[in-house]
Amino acid sequence: MNLPEPLYFAEQSRALDRIAIERHGIAGYTLMQRAGQAAFELLRSRWPRAQRIAVVCGPGNNGGDGYVITRLAREAGMDAMVLALGDRARLQGDALQAREALEASGVRVAPFGPERLADADVIVDALFGTGLERTVRDTWREAIDVINTTAAVPVLAVDIPSGLHADSGRVLGVAVRAQATITFIGLKAGLFTGHGRDYCGEIVFADLGVPAEIYAGVTLAARRITPGVLADLLPRRARSAHKGALGHVAVIGGDEGMPGAARLAGAAAYRAGAGLVTVLTHPAHAAQINSGCPELLVQAVSDARALRAAVQRADILAIGPGLGQGPWGRELLAAALESSLPKVVDADALNLLAAEPLKRDDWVLTPHPGEAARLLGITTAQVQDQRFDALQALVQRLGGVCVLKGSGTLIGHSGEAQAWLCDAGNPGMASGGMGDILTGVVAALMGQGLTAPDAARLGVWVHAVAGDDAARQGGEIGLMASDLMLFVRSRLNELSGDEG
Repeated sequence: MNLPEPLYFAEQSRALDRIAIERHGIAGYTLMQRAGQAAFELLRSRWPRAQRIAVVCGPGNNGGDGYVITRLAREAGMDAMVLALGDRARLQGDALQAREALEASGVRVAPFGPERLADADVIVDALFGTGLERTVRDTWREAIDVINTTAAVPVLAVDIPSGLHADSGRVLGVAVRAQATITFIGLKAGLFTGHGRDYCGEIVFADLGVPAEIYAGVTLAARRITPGVLADLLPRRARSAHKGALGHVAVIGGDEGMPGAARLAGAAAYRAGAGLVTVLTHPAHAAQINSGCPELLVQAVSDARALRAAVQRADILAIGPGLGQGPWGRELLAAALESSLPKVVDADALNLLAAEPLKRDDWVLTPHPGEAARLLGITTAQVQDQRFDALQALVQRLGGVCVLKGSGTLIGHSGEAQAWLCDAGNPGMASGGMGDILTGVVAALMGQGLTAPDAARLGVWVHAVAGDDAARQGGEIGLMASDLMLFVRSRLNELSGDEG
Protein backbone atom coordinates (compact mmCIF):
# COMPACT_ATOMS: atom_id res chain seq x y z
CA MET A 1 0.00 0.00 0.00
CA ASN A 2 1.32 3.42 -0.93
CA LEU A 3 1.87 5.78 1.97
CA PRO A 4 1.64 9.59 1.90
CA GLU A 5 4.82 11.64 1.83
CA PRO A 6 4.09 14.05 4.74
CA LEU A 7 5.14 13.06 8.25
CA TYR A 8 3.86 14.75 11.40
CA PHE A 9 4.85 15.07 15.03
CA ALA A 10 2.22 14.16 17.65
CA GLU A 11 1.25 17.78 18.29
CA GLN A 12 0.69 18.35 14.58
CA SER A 13 -1.36 15.14 14.35
CA ARG A 14 -3.59 16.40 17.15
CA ALA A 15 -3.97 19.67 15.28
CA LEU A 16 -5.20 17.74 12.23
CA ASP A 17 -7.78 16.00 14.42
CA ARG A 18 -8.97 19.33 15.86
CA ILE A 19 -9.31 20.88 12.43
CA ALA A 20 -11.37 17.94 11.18
CA ILE A 21 -13.64 18.17 14.23
CA GLU A 22 -13.94 21.93 14.74
CA ARG A 23 -13.76 23.33 11.22
CA HIS A 24 -15.26 20.51 9.20
CA GLY A 25 -17.86 19.26 11.64
CA ILE A 26 -16.74 15.64 11.87
CA ALA A 27 -17.56 14.43 15.35
CA GLY A 28 -14.71 12.92 17.33
CA TYR A 29 -16.76 9.79 17.94
CA THR A 30 -17.32 9.47 14.20
CA LEU A 31 -13.56 9.55 13.64
CA MET A 32 -13.15 6.93 16.36
CA GLN A 33 -15.69 4.66 14.69
CA ARG A 34 -13.95 5.09 11.35
CA ALA A 35 -10.59 4.30 12.94
CA GLY A 36 -11.97 1.15 14.53
CA GLN A 37 -13.56 0.12 11.24
CA ALA A 38 -10.30 0.63 9.31
CA ALA A 39 -8.33 -1.33 11.89
CA PHE A 40 -10.86 -4.16 11.90
CA GLU A 41 -10.81 -4.38 8.09
CA LEU A 42 -7.02 -4.59 8.15
CA LEU A 43 -7.17 -7.34 10.75
CA ARG A 44 -9.58 -9.36 8.63
CA SER A 45 -7.53 -8.95 5.46
CA ARG A 46 -4.15 -9.54 7.10
CA TRP A 47 -5.25 -12.56 9.20
CA PRO A 48 -8.33 -13.91 7.39
CA ARG A 49 -8.48 -17.13 9.44
CA ALA A 50 -8.35 -15.41 12.81
CA GLN A 51 -11.38 -16.06 15.03
CA ARG A 52 -10.16 -15.36 18.56
CA ILE A 53 -9.20 -11.72 19.04
CA ALA A 54 -7.77 -10.19 22.22
CA VAL A 55 -8.04 -6.40 22.30
CA VAL A 56 -5.95 -4.72 25.01
CA CYS A 57 -7.31 -1.24 25.79
CA GLY A 58 -5.91 1.67 27.73
CA PRO A 59 -7.84 4.55 29.32
CA GLY A 60 -7.59 7.07 26.44
CA ASN A 61 -8.84 7.47 22.90
CA ASN A 62 -6.53 4.69 21.73
CA GLY A 63 -8.48 2.40 24.03
CA GLY A 64 -11.67 3.83 22.55
CA ASP A 65 -10.54 2.64 19.12
CA GLY A 66 -10.02 -0.79 20.68
CA TYR A 67 -13.57 -0.88 22.04
CA VAL A 68 -14.90 -0.14 18.56
CA ILE A 69 -12.75 -2.93 17.08
CA THR A 70 -14.07 -5.38 19.68
CA ARG A 71 -17.70 -4.47 18.94
CA LEU A 72 -17.17 -4.89 15.20
CA ALA A 73 -15.46 -8.24 15.70
CA ARG A 74 -18.35 -9.48 17.84
CA GLU A 75 -20.86 -8.30 15.24
CA ALA A 76 -18.91 -10.29 12.64
CA GLY A 77 -19.32 -13.45 14.74
CA MET A 78 -15.74 -13.56 16.01
CA ASP A 79 -14.73 -14.57 19.52
CA ALA A 80 -13.43 -11.19 20.62
CA MET A 81 -12.55 -10.30 24.18
CA VAL A 82 -11.51 -6.92 25.47
CA LEU A 83 -8.97 -6.58 28.27
CA ALA A 84 -8.73 -3.18 29.93
CA LEU A 85 -5.97 -1.54 31.93
CA GLY A 86 -6.31 1.60 33.98
CA ASP A 87 -9.06 3.17 36.01
CA ARG A 88 -12.44 3.11 34.28
CA ALA A 89 -13.22 6.42 35.99
CA ARG A 90 -10.55 8.08 33.85
CA LEU A 91 -12.46 7.28 30.68
CA GLN A 92 -14.23 10.27 29.22
CA GLY A 93 -15.56 11.72 26.01
CA ASP A 94 -15.43 9.58 22.89
CA ALA A 95 -13.56 6.70 24.56
CA LEU A 96 -16.21 6.44 27.28
CA GLN A 97 -18.96 6.49 24.65
CA ALA A 98 -17.22 3.67 22.75
CA ARG A 99 -16.94 1.54 25.89
CA GLU A 100 -20.54 2.15 26.86
CA ALA A 101 -21.69 1.18 23.34
CA LEU A 102 -19.69 -2.05 23.62
CA GLU A 103 -21.10 -2.87 27.06
CA ALA A 104 -24.63 -2.06 25.87
CA SER A 105 -24.18 -4.73 23.19
CA GLY A 106 -23.69 -7.28 25.95
CA VAL A 107 -19.90 -7.54 25.93
CA ARG A 108 -18.16 -7.67 29.29
CA VAL A 109 -14.93 -5.70 29.59
CA ALA A 110 -12.49 -7.83 31.58
CA PRO A 111 -9.40 -6.66 33.46
CA PHE A 112 -6.11 -7.45 31.78
CA GLY A 113 -4.74 -10.90 32.57
CA PRO A 114 -1.68 -12.50 30.94
CA GLU A 115 -3.33 -15.89 30.71
CA ARG A 116 -6.03 -14.52 28.43
CA LEU A 117 -3.67 -13.81 25.52
CA ALA A 118 -2.19 -17.24 24.87
CA ASP A 119 -5.21 -18.63 23.03
CA ALA A 120 -5.76 -15.58 20.81
CA ASP A 121 -5.20 -15.67 17.07
CA VAL A 122 -4.44 -11.93 16.99
CA ILE A 123 -3.72 -9.38 19.72
CA VAL A 124 -4.82 -5.79 19.13
CA ASP A 125 -2.66 -3.20 20.92
CA ALA A 126 -4.85 -0.22 21.88
CA LEU A 127 -3.04 0.76 25.08
CA PHE A 128 -1.35 4.09 24.37
CA GLY A 129 -1.69 6.56 21.54
CA THR A 130 0.58 9.32 20.32
CA GLY A 131 0.48 11.38 23.51
CA LEU A 132 2.76 9.14 25.56
CA GLU A 133 5.82 10.98 26.89
CA ARG A 134 6.70 9.17 30.11
CA THR A 135 8.60 5.94 30.59
CA VAL A 136 6.30 2.92 30.69
CA ARG A 137 6.31 1.37 34.16
CA ASP A 138 4.55 -0.99 36.54
CA THR A 139 1.39 -2.74 35.29
CA TRP A 140 1.65 -1.11 31.89
CA ARG A 141 5.16 -2.41 31.36
CA GLU A 142 4.14 -5.87 32.51
CA ALA A 143 1.28 -5.89 30.01
CA ILE A 144 3.55 -4.92 27.11
CA ASP A 145 6.09 -7.55 28.18
CA VAL A 146 3.35 -10.17 28.12
CA ILE A 147 2.17 -9.07 24.66
CA ASN A 148 5.73 -9.29 23.37
CA THR A 149 6.43 -12.69 24.90
CA THR A 150 3.27 -14.22 23.45
CA ALA A 151 5.52 -14.94 20.50
CA ALA A 152 3.22 -17.12 18.43
CA VAL A 153 0.42 -14.52 18.38
CA PRO A 154 0.70 -11.66 15.87
CA VAL A 155 -0.02 -8.10 17.02
CA LEU A 156 -1.89 -5.28 15.31
CA ALA A 157 -0.99 -1.87 16.77
CA VAL A 158 -3.61 0.87 16.62
CA ASP A 159 -2.15 4.23 15.50
CA ILE A 160 1.28 3.49 17.02
CA PRO A 161 2.87 0.59 18.93
CA SER A 162 2.33 1.35 22.61
CA GLY A 163 5.52 2.60 24.26
CA LEU A 164 7.03 4.04 21.08
CA HIS A 165 7.52 7.82 21.07
CA ALA A 166 5.49 9.27 18.23
CA ASP A 167 8.00 12.00 17.35
CA SER A 168 11.43 10.44 17.78
CA GLY A 169 10.87 6.70 17.41
CA ARG A 170 12.59 6.04 20.74
CA VAL A 171 11.34 3.34 23.07
CA LEU A 172 9.96 4.69 26.34
CA GLY A 173 11.28 1.86 28.46
CA VAL A 174 9.43 -0.87 26.60
CA ALA A 175 7.24 -0.96 23.48
CA VAL A 176 4.94 -3.38 21.73
CA ARG A 177 6.49 -5.23 18.78
CA ALA A 178 3.76 -5.33 16.16
CA GLN A 179 3.50 -7.24 12.92
CA ALA A 180 1.34 -4.44 11.51
CA THR A 181 0.51 -0.88 12.54
CA ILE A 182 -2.43 1.10 11.21
CA THR A 183 -2.11 4.84 11.70
CA PHE A 184 -4.70 7.51 11.08
CA ILE A 185 -5.11 10.92 9.39
CA GLY A 186 -1.38 11.77 9.45
CA LEU A 187 1.69 9.55 9.40
CA LYS A 188 3.65 9.85 12.64
CA ALA A 189 7.34 10.62 12.20
CA GLY A 190 8.43 8.22 14.93
CA LEU A 191 7.12 5.23 12.99
CA PHE A 192 9.85 5.72 10.40
CA THR A 193 13.04 6.60 12.26
CA GLY A 194 15.00 5.57 15.33
CA HIS A 195 13.64 2.28 16.65
CA GLY A 196 10.27 2.78 14.98
CA ARG A 197 10.99 0.45 12.12
CA ASP A 198 11.87 -2.35 14.57
CA TYR A 199 8.48 -2.16 16.30
CA CYS A 200 5.88 -1.23 13.66
CA GLY A 201 5.99 -4.08 11.18
CA GLU A 202 3.99 -3.23 8.08
CA ILE A 203 2.64 0.32 8.25
CA VAL A 204 -0.84 0.96 6.87
CA PHE A 205 -2.43 4.40 6.58
CA ALA A 206 -6.10 5.35 6.80
CA ASP A 207 -7.15 8.98 6.31
CA LEU A 208 -10.58 8.27 7.87
CA GLY A 209 -12.31 10.20 5.12
CA VAL A 210 -11.21 13.63 6.30
CA PRO A 211 -11.18 16.38 3.66
CA ALA A 212 -7.85 17.26 2.07
CA GLU A 213 -8.27 20.84 3.27
CA ILE A 214 -7.40 19.91 6.85
CA TYR A 215 -3.74 19.45 5.87
CA ALA A 216 -3.27 22.98 4.55
CA GLY A 217 -1.31 25.17 6.92
CA VAL A 218 -0.24 22.40 9.32
CA THR A 219 3.55 22.30 9.53
CA LEU A 220 5.22 19.05 8.59
CA ALA A 221 7.86 17.26 10.62
CA ALA A 222 9.36 15.86 7.42
CA ARG A 223 8.56 14.39 4.04
CA ARG A 224 9.27 10.84 2.97
CA ILE A 225 11.52 10.54 -0.06
CA THR A 226 9.64 8.74 -2.82
CA PRO A 227 10.33 8.13 -6.51
CA GLY A 228 7.74 10.78 -7.30
CA VAL A 229 9.80 13.40 -5.49
CA LEU A 230 12.91 12.38 -7.40
CA ALA A 231 11.53 11.68 -10.86
CA ASP A 232 12.65 14.87 -12.59
CA LEU A 233 16.01 15.35 -10.89
CA LEU A 234 18.09 13.29 -13.30
CA PRO A 235 16.80 13.66 -16.87
CA ARG A 236 17.74 11.30 -19.64
CA ARG A 237 21.16 12.20 -21.01
CA ALA A 238 21.58 14.08 -24.25
CA ARG A 239 22.86 11.80 -27.00
CA SER A 240 25.78 14.21 -27.41
CA ALA A 241 26.87 13.92 -23.76
CA HIS A 242 30.59 13.51 -23.06
CA LYS A 243 32.58 12.74 -19.94
CA GLY A 244 33.75 16.29 -19.50
CA ALA A 245 30.16 17.43 -19.06
CA LEU A 246 29.24 14.82 -16.47
CA GLY A 247 31.42 15.89 -13.58
CA HIS A 248 34.94 15.10 -12.42
CA VAL A 249 34.87 13.78 -8.85
CA ALA A 250 38.02 13.87 -6.76
CA VAL A 251 37.94 11.40 -3.87
CA ILE A 252 40.38 12.41 -1.15
CA GLY A 253 41.24 9.63 1.27
CA GLY A 254 42.96 6.34 1.79
CA ASP A 255 45.67 6.93 4.34
CA GLU A 256 48.42 4.36 4.61
CA GLY A 257 46.83 0.94 5.15
CA MET A 258 43.27 2.15 4.38
CA PRO A 259 42.89 2.24 0.59
CA GLY A 260 39.60 0.33 0.35
CA ALA A 261 37.24 3.11 1.43
CA ALA A 262 38.53 5.59 -1.16
CA ARG A 263 38.37 2.95 -3.88
CA LEU A 264 34.75 2.11 -3.01
CA ALA A 265 33.75 5.76 -3.07
CA GLY A 266 35.43 6.25 -6.43
CA ALA A 267 33.84 3.20 -8.02
CA ALA A 268 30.43 4.23 -6.66
CA ALA A 269 30.83 7.67 -8.19
CA TYR A 270 31.32 6.04 -11.58
CA ARG A 271 28.28 3.81 -11.08
CA ALA A 272 26.26 6.92 -10.22
CA GLY A 273 27.19 8.55 -13.50
CA ALA A 274 30.33 10.63 -12.95
CA GLY A 275 32.28 11.33 -16.12
CA LEU A 276 35.68 11.08 -14.46
CA VAL A 277 36.83 10.00 -11.02
CA THR A 278 40.27 10.60 -9.57
CA VAL A 279 41.33 9.11 -6.26
CA LEU A 280 43.84 11.34 -4.48
CA THR A 281 45.47 9.05 -1.99
CA HIS A 282 48.53 8.20 0.06
CA PRO A 283 51.66 7.41 -1.98
CA ALA A 284 52.06 4.08 -0.16
CA HIS A 285 49.35 2.38 -2.22
CA ALA A 286 48.57 4.72 -5.09
CA ALA A 287 49.90 2.23 -7.62
CA GLN A 288 47.51 -0.53 -6.50
CA ILE A 289 44.29 1.26 -5.57
CA ASN A 290 42.65 0.92 -8.97
CA SER A 291 43.34 -2.79 -9.23
CA GLY A 292 40.06 -4.32 -10.37
CA CYS A 293 38.69 -0.91 -11.32
CA PRO A 294 41.02 0.44 -14.02
CA GLU A 295 38.62 3.27 -14.85
CA LEU A 296 39.72 5.07 -11.68
CA LEU A 297 42.37 7.71 -12.16
CA VAL A 298 44.77 7.65 -9.23
CA GLN A 299 47.23 10.24 -8.05
CA ALA A 300 49.56 10.06 -5.08
CA VAL A 301 49.38 13.15 -2.86
CA SER A 302 51.89 13.40 -0.07
CA ASP A 303 50.98 16.80 1.28
CA ALA A 304 48.74 19.87 0.99
CA ARG A 305 50.72 21.37 -1.85
CA ALA A 306 50.24 18.30 -4.03
CA LEU A 307 46.54 18.22 -3.21
CA ARG A 308 45.99 21.87 -4.11
CA ALA A 309 47.46 21.21 -7.54
CA ALA A 310 45.52 17.99 -8.05
CA VAL A 311 42.04 19.36 -7.28
CA GLN A 312 42.36 22.06 -9.95
CA ARG A 313 40.98 19.60 -12.50
CA ALA A 314 38.01 18.48 -10.37
CA ASP A 315 34.43 19.71 -10.19
CA ILE A 316 33.47 18.16 -6.85
CA LEU A 317 35.42 16.90 -3.83
CA ALA A 318 34.54 13.83 -1.78
CA ILE A 319 36.72 13.84 1.30
CA GLY A 320 36.95 11.46 4.20
CA PRO A 321 36.85 7.78 3.14
CA GLY A 322 39.88 6.18 4.80
CA LEU A 323 41.38 9.63 5.40
CA GLY A 324 42.55 8.80 8.89
CA GLN A 325 43.03 11.29 11.69
CA GLY A 326 46.79 11.46 11.57
CA PRO A 327 49.02 14.27 10.25
CA TRP A 328 48.47 13.32 6.57
CA GLY A 329 44.69 13.33 6.90
CA ARG A 330 44.60 16.59 8.86
CA GLU A 331 46.82 18.33 6.32
CA LEU A 332 44.77 17.16 3.36
CA LEU A 333 41.46 18.12 4.96
CA ALA A 334 42.73 21.61 5.69
CA ALA A 335 43.87 21.99 2.08
CA ALA A 336 40.58 20.65 0.72
CA LEU A 337 38.62 23.12 2.79
CA GLU A 338 40.56 25.97 1.17
CA SER A 339 38.94 25.04 -2.14
CA SER A 340 35.76 26.73 -3.31
CA LEU A 341 34.57 23.52 -4.98
CA PRO A 342 31.44 21.85 -3.56
CA LYS A 343 32.20 19.01 -1.18
CA VAL A 344 30.85 15.80 0.29
CA VAL A 345 32.38 15.24 3.72
CA ASP A 346 32.31 11.88 5.46
CA ALA A 347 34.05 9.50 7.85
CA ASP A 348 37.39 10.68 9.27
CA ALA A 349 36.93 14.15 7.80
CA LEU A 350 33.89 14.49 10.06
CA ASN A 351 35.84 13.25 13.06
CA LEU A 352 38.51 15.85 12.37
CA LEU A 353 35.84 18.54 11.99
CA ALA A 354 34.46 17.63 15.40
CA ALA A 355 37.69 18.91 16.97
CA GLU A 356 37.59 22.16 14.97
CA PRO A 357 34.03 22.79 13.78
CA LEU A 358 33.35 25.09 10.82
CA LYS A 359 30.14 26.42 9.34
CA ARG A 360 29.82 26.73 5.57
CA ASP A 361 27.25 26.30 2.83
CA ASP A 362 29.21 24.46 0.14
CA TRP A 363 29.15 20.97 1.59
CA VAL A 364 27.07 17.88 2.24
CA LEU A 365 27.92 16.19 5.53
CA THR A 366 27.04 12.51 5.95
CA PRO A 367 27.54 11.50 9.61
CA HIS A 368 26.39 8.27 11.18
CA PRO A 369 25.06 8.67 14.75
CA GLY A 370 28.49 8.25 16.35
CA GLU A 371 30.04 10.91 14.14
CA ALA A 372 27.04 13.17 14.70
CA ALA A 373 27.51 12.78 18.45
CA ARG A 374 31.13 13.86 18.20
CA LEU A 375 30.20 16.84 16.03
CA LEU A 376 27.62 17.96 18.60
CA GLY A 377 29.53 17.07 21.74
CA ILE A 378 26.84 14.70 23.01
CA THR A 379 26.44 10.93 23.24
CA THR A 380 25.37 8.59 20.46
CA ALA A 381 22.38 7.58 22.60
CA GLN A 382 21.27 11.22 22.77
CA VAL A 383 21.48 11.51 19.00
CA GLN A 384 19.39 8.37 18.54
CA ASP A 385 16.83 9.41 21.15
CA GLN A 386 16.18 12.73 19.39
CA ARG A 387 17.18 12.30 15.77
CA PHE A 388 15.19 15.27 14.46
CA ASP A 389 16.65 17.56 17.11
CA ALA A 390 20.15 16.28 16.37
CA LEU A 391 19.68 16.92 12.66
CA GLN A 392 18.54 20.48 13.30
CA ALA A 393 21.48 21.08 15.62
CA LEU A 394 23.94 19.78 13.02
CA VAL A 395 22.56 22.07 10.33
CA GLN A 396 22.59 25.07 12.65
CA ARG A 397 26.13 24.39 13.79
CA LEU A 398 27.76 23.34 10.52
CA GLY A 399 25.55 24.71 7.73
CA GLY A 400 25.04 23.22 4.30
CA VAL A 401 23.22 19.92 3.90
CA CYS A 402 23.38 17.26 6.59
CA VAL A 403 22.54 13.58 6.12
CA LEU A 404 22.03 11.89 9.49
CA LYS A 405 22.41 8.23 8.58
CA GLY A 406 20.73 5.33 10.30
CA SER A 407 17.35 3.63 10.33
CA GLY A 408 15.16 6.29 8.80
CA THR A 409 17.97 8.48 7.46
CA LEU A 410 17.20 12.19 7.84
CA ILE A 411 18.29 15.01 5.54
CA GLY A 412 18.29 18.66 6.56
CA HIS A 413 19.32 21.85 4.81
CA SER A 414 19.92 25.31 6.18
CA GLY A 415 17.64 26.70 3.46
CA GLU A 416 14.66 24.45 4.25
CA ALA A 417 12.46 24.34 7.33
CA GLN A 418 11.38 20.73 6.89
CA ALA A 419 13.50 17.60 6.95
CA TRP A 420 13.40 14.72 4.49
CA LEU A 421 13.31 11.09 5.57
CA CYS A 422 14.29 7.92 3.72
CA ASP A 423 12.48 4.82 4.94
CA ALA A 424 14.17 2.43 2.50
CA GLY A 425 17.21 0.34 3.40
CA ASN A 426 17.72 -2.71 5.59
CA PRO A 427 19.94 -3.98 8.44
CA GLY A 428 22.09 -5.92 6.01
CA MET A 429 23.60 -2.53 5.18
CA ALA A 430 25.18 -2.38 8.63
CA SER A 431 28.57 -3.36 7.26
CA GLY A 432 31.82 -1.64 6.41
CA GLY A 433 32.02 0.50 3.29
CA MET A 434 28.32 1.37 2.94
CA GLY A 435 28.96 4.99 3.85
CA ASP A 436 31.75 5.20 1.28
CA ILE A 437 29.29 4.11 -1.42
CA LEU A 438 26.89 6.88 -0.38
CA THR A 439 29.67 9.46 -0.44
CA GLY A 440 30.61 8.54 -3.99
CA VAL A 441 27.00 8.52 -5.18
CA VAL A 442 26.15 11.95 -3.75
CA ALA A 443 29.36 13.45 -5.12
CA ALA A 444 28.66 12.04 -8.59
CA LEU A 445 25.15 13.51 -8.60
CA MET A 446 26.44 16.93 -7.58
CA GLY A 447 29.04 16.68 -10.34
CA GLN A 448 26.20 16.09 -12.84
CA GLY A 449 24.62 19.39 -11.88
CA LEU A 450 22.19 18.55 -9.09
CA THR A 451 21.97 20.98 -6.20
CA ALA A 452 23.39 19.74 -2.93
CA PRO A 453 19.94 19.15 -1.33
CA ASP A 454 18.68 17.31 -4.41
CA ALA A 455 21.84 15.23 -4.70
CA ALA A 456 21.57 14.28 -1.03
CA ARG A 457 17.92 13.23 -1.34
CA LEU A 458 18.43 11.29 -4.54
CA GLY A 459 21.72 9.77 -3.39
CA VAL A 460 20.35 8.61 -0.05
CA TRP A 461 17.28 7.05 -1.68
CA VAL A 462 19.20 5.32 -4.47
CA HIS A 463 21.75 3.99 -1.99
CA ALA A 464 18.99 2.63 0.28
CA VAL A 465 16.87 1.00 -2.42
CA ALA A 466 20.00 -0.48 -4.01
CA GLY A 467 20.66 -2.08 -0.62
CA ASP A 468 17.12 -3.46 -0.62
CA ASP A 469 17.56 -4.75 -4.17
CA ALA A 470 20.77 -6.51 -3.21
CA ALA A 471 19.17 -8.00 -0.09
CA ARG A 472 16.26 -9.38 -2.09
CA GLN A 473 18.72 -11.12 -4.37
CA GLY A 474 20.80 -12.84 -1.72
CA GLY A 475 19.55 -11.95 1.77
CA GLU A 476 20.60 -9.40 4.36
CA ILE A 477 23.26 -11.45 6.11
CA GLY A 478 26.61 -11.13 4.35
CA LEU A 479 25.59 -8.09 2.29
CA MET A 480 28.71 -6.18 1.22
CA ALA A 481 28.99 -2.57 0.13
CA SER A 482 30.27 -3.56 -3.30
CA ASP A 483 27.08 -5.61 -3.84
CA LEU A 484 25.18 -2.34 -4.27
CA MET A 485 27.12 -1.06 -7.27
CA LEU A 486 25.09 -2.45 -10.15
CA PHE A 487 21.81 -1.76 -8.38
CA VAL A 488 22.79 1.91 -7.94
CA ARG A 489 23.33 2.07 -11.66
CA SER A 490 20.06 0.36 -12.58
CA ARG A 491 17.97 2.46 -10.18
CA LEU A 492 19.37 5.73 -11.51
CA ASN A 493 18.74 4.66 -15.09
CA GLU A 494 15.22 3.64 -14.16
CA LEU A 495 14.56 7.09 -12.67
CA SER A 496 16.03 8.90 -15.67
CA GLY A 497 14.01 6.84 -18.12
CA ASP A 498 17.10 5.33 -19.73
CA GLU A 499 16.98 1.63 -18.90
CA GLY A 500 18.93 0.40 -21.90
